[in-house]
Amino acid sequence: MNRLVRAIALPSFALALWVTASEIEARLLDVASLRSEVTRLLQGAGLRNSDWGVLAVSLEHGDTLFALDPDRALAPASNQKLFTTAAALHYLGPDYRFPTFLLTDGKIQGGILEGDLVLYGTGDPAISDRLLDSPSIPWQAFASELRRLGIHTVTGSVVADASFFQGPSRSPSWSDRYLNDWYAAPVSALTFSENVATLHFRAGEPGAPAQVTVVPEGVEVPMFNSSVSVAAGSRSSLMLVRDDPDGPMELRGQIQAGSRVISRVITISDPAAVAVSVFRTVLRDEGITVRGSVDQIRSADTSPLTRSQVLAPAFQKSSPLRTLAVHYSPPLRELIQVLNKQSHNLYAELLLFTLGRVTRGDASFRGGTVALEEYLSAVVGLGGQHYNIEDGSGLSPLNRATPYAFVHLLRHVAAADYAESFWASLPEAGNRRELRRMYQTAAAGNLRAKTGTIRRVSALSGIVRSSEGERILFSILSNGLSSTAGAKRVEDAIGIELASFSRPSATSVGE
Repeated sequence: MNRLVRAIALPSFALALWVTASEIEARLLDVASLRSEVTRLLQGAGLRNSDWGVLAVSLEHGDTLFALDPDRALAPASNQKLFTTAAALHYLGPDYRFPTFLLTDGKIQGGILEGDLVLYGTGDPAISDRLLDSPSIPWQAFASELRRLGIHTVTGSVVADASFFQGPSRSPSWSDRYLNDWYAAPVSALTFSENVATLHFRAGEPGAPAQVTVVPEGVEVPMFNSSVSVAAGSRSSLMLVRDDPDGPMELRGQIQAGSRVISRVITISDPAAVAVSVFRTVLRDEGITVRGSVDQIRSADTSPLTRSQVLAPAFQKSSPLRTLAVHYSPPLRELIQVLNKQSHNLYAELLLFTLGRVTRGDASFRGGTVALEEYLSAVVGLGGQHYNIEDGSGLSPLNRATPYAFVHLLRHVAAADYAESFWASLPEAGNRRELRRMYQTAAAGNLRAKTGTIRRVSALSGIVRSSEGERILFSILSNGLSSTAGAKRVEDAIGIELASFSRPSATSVGE
């Protein structure tokens, strides 16, 4: 009978276990084989020309299965969303819903609302056709409530109040190169259609400008159209130019008759203005006349609600406003599935601003990043050398995180009461609607991980079960890449190795 020995010199993640000497030997051989194979994969990736950090740890046994520079701080790209998701679940809870309020400062007399209508947003990312049939559905519900109250005329204006969030709507560290693209949409407490619009361009009569259609309907996009429609067979080249994402754009060039529709998704410079403009259009279509104009409250100091530091507007003696209707977003557990599976930057930044508001009373990039840093330090227990937070999405190239930080976070999440919601938000390998990689391997339907890609950066961090069902937490970060596609092939190969890993289970005393 093999003598019993006690494992006392394991890494910091280790759990003390009674195992036999032969089991230790077998286990070490299995781990050694895994380490050898992962090292071979990484050497094939050309480590000399790029920077890599890798860590894989057993959640059950606590031992380190593989480590390469786990304390190296690298740009994490969208793996940053793991920090934001976990912090949001911690502070808000999986059932949290973002409210959007319809308020008034007036009185209803004989079907006439004598006063303004106010749309007050708190950061709902889901007023769009991603989770709704139409982004206008909440506004239609508000119009239906006004009709139920007998209102057919509003004497005042329709006002957008997005002052719940403050500060720049884009991070100063985001590159100017992509500020017009959908994935860099501006942050607003009153978001509509994910703060983007789709422009469709069609040829008109020869000599006429190209025809432009904007989706969603009712969204106004400032544009100077200098394009020209030309006959079929002519040379055509259409360009959409906007030097400043908050400025007007110009449509230049030629479009050929009979050519296919050309589409372009662009960011909306003032989401709150778009939201309230579409709402007024909905009111008109529902037979409600608005005599006033469309207006907007931009400053917290001029908002009767935000300046009172309230989180949920309600009738108060100090405020003339009263609530007419409320629209609630889907619960956070559903929103984070969009955030992580679609790697949606706007969802992440809206959560970041909300964290700043809830924890510090500062709903801004600065408030949100400080809140996230405090979560990682005080709640997760990470030292500041393991992260640098610039935003909630990972779009900034100045974000930094170590593989250790992500594995430590995942271990913390695994013990939390919101773990199920967190894991369910991560893309599943081999799923054509989620992580479309590692098909027909041991990782397919098994590994769940967040991807990450920005210029010369790739990342993959998450959880996978070995062939024996052992849960393994891992993080793979790489920077300075000549090819992110090549790095992702290495990530996949490592994920498959971890999913195929096998070793004898520990035998406790008495078994």
